[in-house]
Amino acid sequence: MRYRILSLAALAAALAAPAHSMQPGLWQIDSKLAAAEPATQQTLGLLLQQLGNLPPEQRGALEQMAARNGVTLPTVGADGAIAARACLTAQMLERRQIPTGQPGDCSSRNADVAGGMTLSFVCSNPPSSGEGTLRYRGERDFSMQMRVTTSARGAPEQVTVDSVGKWLGAACPAAPR
Repeated sequence: MRYRILSLAALAAALAAPAHSMQPGLWQIDSKLAAAEPATQQTLGLLLQQLGNLPPEQRGALEQMAARNGVTLPTVGADGAIAARACLTAQMLERRQIPTGQPGDCSSRNADVAGGMTLSFVCSNPPSSGEGTLRYRGERDFSMQMRVTTSARGAPEQVTVDSVGKWLGAACPAAPR
């Protein structure tokens, strides 16, 4: 449930871009999350800490689920940044498909603008939505800012996500479904 927030926020911009603006292959997306409410910020910190301390069986199950969708389980750096890798095929880029690594109903809308695109997504179970702007810095680099609303804890909460993406190469360790 909480993994969906991390996955969508970190990957939405990279995975929704048109094919002519990004290279297919393996991408690294580094994101920082910030919440306006102190309680939400504290929960995010605990969530990130728990992600790094998952029992081996639970972590293995999440890693397998993510790998089936061409995504790695996010890791958390010492500075609190979330790092994830995603395999983007040419077909995914053409369809603007977002591999969240989670089951559920998600839809996205994207519009090209000069130098990038605007994007938005809506998911259910748990309800979440977001909108933001992606700016291309070439076919192998981008920056993205998103505002995400989630109800994972029962009430709407706002989270801001600042991300950068970098193309790592054409080869992907796992092909997404």
